[in-house]
Amino acid sequence: MKIFCIGRNYAKHAKELGNDLPTEPLVFCKPETALVKNNGNFYLPDFSKDVHHEVEIVLRVCKQGKHIAEKFAHKYIDQITVGIDFTARDLQNKLRKEGNPWEIAKGFDGSAPIGTFVPLPDIDTPIEFSLTKNDQIVQQGNTTDLIFPFSRLIAHISIYFTLQQGDLIFTGTPEGVGSVQIGDTLKAFIGDECLLQCAVK
Repeated sequence: MKIFCIGRNYAKHAKELGNDLPTEPLVFCKPETALVKNNGNFYLPDFSKDVHHEVEIVLRVCKQGKHIAEKFAHKYIDQITVGIDFTARDLQNKLRKEGNPWEIAKGFDGSAPIGTFVPLPDIDTPIEFSLTKNDQIVQQGNTTDLIFPFSRLIAHISIYFTLQQGDLIFTGTPEGVGSVQIGDTLKAFIGDECLLQCAVK
């Protein structure tokens, strides 16, 4: 099982971090050990003093595909949920300045909590999602604001990687990312439905 993630897929998020807008999807991966399921706790790593939350819509791949055309992309996704792409921002910034890969800032153990999956009836339907921290809304997003829509992401990833049943695609985060501290409780929603709860330890 592979976990694909997309960076800078919402313009306002790219702007808040001072990044240029991408001209094609920016893909990176997390290992399976990054996953946290069943509303498990997130444990702050001791190698970072500035871990940020990034709420995202997560797609579940339902069958194998390679070189998928955008018009057929909807056939390869059957469920969605919300997830959190935890990022060691201080470590990421240091690695970027040095010109080094920043996977360790994104793919460390426990950095990808995911919620309960729900059916995806229509890949083009606008989806509202949000994240609260201690019951205060900190991020709100709508998939109409995606720079690269789901179909483009699926087609693009499948050029380089064979998609397989059970693979996950984190599709990007809207603006409002911020740090978390021990004692915080995060809840992620699609519409009004809470699909993920995560306590920071």
